[in-house]
Amino acid sequence: MRVGIVLFPGMNCEDETARSLATVGISAEIVRANEGSERLSAFDGYVLPGGFSYEDRIRAGVVAANHPAMEIVARQAEGGKPVIGICNGAQILLETGIVPGLRPGRVEMALALNDSGTRVGYYCDWRWVTGDLFDEPVPLPFAHAEGRFVSQDESVKREIVERGLVAARYCDADGTVVPAWPVNPNGAWENAAAIRNGEGHVVAIMPHPERANWAWQLPLDVGGHWSAAKATSNAPGPGRVFFDRFAETLRRAAA
Repeated sequence: MRVGIVLFPGMNCEDETARSLATVGISAEIVRANEGSERLSAFDGYVLPGGFSYEDRIRAGVVAANHPAMEIVARQAEGGKPVIGICNGAQILLETGIVPGLRPGRVEMALALNDSGTRVGYYCDWRWVTGDLFDEPVPLPFAHAEGRFVSQDESVKREIVERGLVAARYCDADGTVVPAWPVNPNGAWENAAAIRNGEGHVVAIMPHPERANWAWQLPLDVGGHWSAAKATSNAPGPGRVFFDRFAETLRRAAA
């Protein structure tokens, strides 16, 4: 399985994403967005990493979303190839309309400026996340200014909930979803930390699993069994299972 990590100017998480993919047996290559359609089309799946593509001009992800490379990624996703977008990558997926992708060719959701009622704008911390992308509630880091999943279309929101497309939600350490600060750090609708497309093979996630792929990356006060894992040399971290799920999706798509 060969995965292309699609790099736009200003992204900065490509190397740690490649190392995280390697831990679950995925061969990843960093490929620049301007390397051409033949090169970009040759992969079995794609990752759009975190960072600040095109300096987040206009709004986060929108310039990269209109780059010809994303037309190629969109076509590959339509053909069933798995795609994940992490933080800035998630913003790009929403701006292209690939996620949630309920009605092709439409941008149905946005990632708006953080507004928890207490904090507005850029925020960087750790939060617990739950959902079927993970085996249990897990602590993950996040760092964004525009991470609040929103939509003005009530029919889109209703369909996302009915079809179970909220792939991860912010929660407390016990897994309880509390729709308020501090559990929900950015005011996201439905406490959404990740949204997937209708077929389930494209996922946009705002927290950074690659920054928690090893337990030693965890903060000292993480708590629970993760504190013991942190003391173990090279133990898998809470973000590892996210990449395991991606590897499973790749295998299914290739079967």
